[in-house]
Amino acid sequence: MAETLFSFDKRNYRDCQSMFRGARDQEYYRGDFWIEDGSTTIDVRSERKAVGAISIIRQRSAANLFFRRSRQHIREDATDLSILWFVKRGELAISNQCGNKVARAGDFIITRSMSPFFMECRTGGDGMHEVLHVTVPTHILRGFVRQDFSTGLFMAMERAELAMAEHLLTEVFADDGGIGDASARLLVDTALGLVGNAIRATEDMQPARQSIADRRLEEVLRFIEVHLSDPQLSTAMVAKGCGISPRYLSFLLRLRDTSFSELVWEQRLAMAKAWLSSSDPRDISISEIAYGVGFKSPAHFSRMFKRVFGANPREYRGESGADEPVLVSAVEPFSDYPAEYPVGSNLLQ
Repeated sequence: MAETLFSFDKRNYRDCQSMFRGARDQEYYRGDFWIEDGSTTIDVRSERKAVGAISIIRQRSAANLFFRRSRQHIREDATDLSILWFVKRGELAISNQCGNKVARAGDFIITRSMSPFFMECRTGGDGMHEVLHVTVPTHILRGFVRQDFSTGLFMAMERAELAMAEHLLTEVFADDGGIGDASARLLVDTALGLVGNAIRATEDMQPARQSIADRRLEEVLRFIEVHLSDPQLSTAMVAKGCGISPRYLSFLLRLRDTSFSELVWEQRLAMAKAWLSSSDPRDISISEIAYGVGFKSPAHFSRMFKRVFGANPREYRGESGADEPVLVSAVEPFSDYPAEYPVGSNLLQ
């Protein structure tokens, strides 16, 4: 449930500088914050919902607000936070070393605390200003937004991804306890991922034209991913499913610097490793995981897993007890196997 971060009116608005970071002075970062003097109505309210290290904040104001973050503030407080601003009513004007920007209702901005800036939160024609903003430690945001946003980022809210991100964040903010902590974090991560996708998509509105080979390779990789759990997956099956010859399939995979065998077994083992890490032994056995990722026997799965990761599946999972039986056979590294495997070979049996 959201909590009140601060609330100001005619009686206490001059105390805003000492109160805007919350009761324990832990939200946001240092700066100069003030409310326009002489406003007919002063009603400023900020509510906060914490999700891990991230805060979702809804701020509404019936007065113009001002904030300045200077180099002196940065020297005194090196907190590196990025703020995602979804402007809902009024305007958000920002000035920094790159110039001046004005965001209106429907626009999206990212600011960062390690670059000086001056901000005005202006009321609109209805006398109100409203933003939904999200404070994110910059090292976390970099996992979702790869682009340089050291001096801020401005976007019109035209991308569907941004609207979806705002919707998810609003739902998490408004939740009264029905969403568990893990689900709330998942939703916030999804919203941040959508923001990152929107930013990447606007970098180049005219993506490079794909060649026929590139498109065919995408089809091949998708077919393999869809059918990865099928133990009968083979070059012949992929070639037929994609409408190409086995020779052309081999050519396409060489464009990716891999072979059919390397690609399939690396993906199967990676999927199995992730499954072992995230599952409970009481819910699913190692044998079920082996069959689930396309191996024909748990023994072969155990041999290949240990060869690649240095521990057998039971050891990797931290289970006690005897290992599953492993058939003794001389098996060469999977990268050396031909693209097709005869039924009965060690690799598929």
